[in-house]
Amino acid sequence: MSKLHFDPKILPIESLAGEAAVLAEELSAQRLRERFATPPKWAAETIEERLLRVRDGNPTPASVLMPLVQRENGLTMLLTERTAHLTDHAGQVSLPGGRAEPEDASAIDTALRETEEEIGLARRHIEVLGTLPDHFTGTGYRVTPVVGLVHPPFDLQADPFEVEEIFEVPLAFLMDGMNHQVRSIDLPGTGERRSFYTMPYGRFFIWGATAAMLRNLFHFMRA
Repeated sequence: MSKLHFDPKILPIESLAGEAAVLAEELSAQRLRERFATPPKWAAETIEERLLRVRDGNPTPASVLMPLVQRENGLTMLLTERTAHLTDHAGQVSLPGGRAEPEDASAIDTALRETEEEIGLARRHIEVLGTLPDHFTGTGYRVTPVVGLVHPPFDLQADPFEVEEIFEVPLAFLMDGMNHQVRSIDLPGTGERRSFYTMPYGRFFIWGATAAMLRNLFHFMRA
């Protein structure tokens, strides 16, 4: 499997997406429940991931959980930083999840199972709200984002093989277009240019598939 041959952190910021932030009153558990119960008309944003070689054949089905933790100061998104030795997306910020297994009953079941295996978050703490459109990665996966509310208190236990760190980011930060940076890179020998979103937060650098799926949650919440 191909690996990245560039550091996205050192690329210059070309622009900011710049859309207005989702209103604070929309970023509540109840408003999210209502929105997923009666989804608005909206258009998903597609991002091409052409820097990594796509596997031959059909993409591998996978799911991630977008875990929205209910905190006193507002909802947060629970994210992970992957360990540096992994084959796919090593060292990157990710949503908990992974590939589907034959015993999984659905994409939602895959997300819940993988989340429990990866970070120890038991499904009894998760209230599933719904799913967003599939995201296709350059590493050959068709990823279904599953959005869920996480009810504290809960315990976490990271799988040391896959997860370097678990952290939370305020949902309000992620749902503000002024925090969505656009960066680009010229692909050597192709004459092509790839643009992608980044969402740096403190010492964590959110980009790639994770940023793309967060952008679609952003569009869904703004619709």
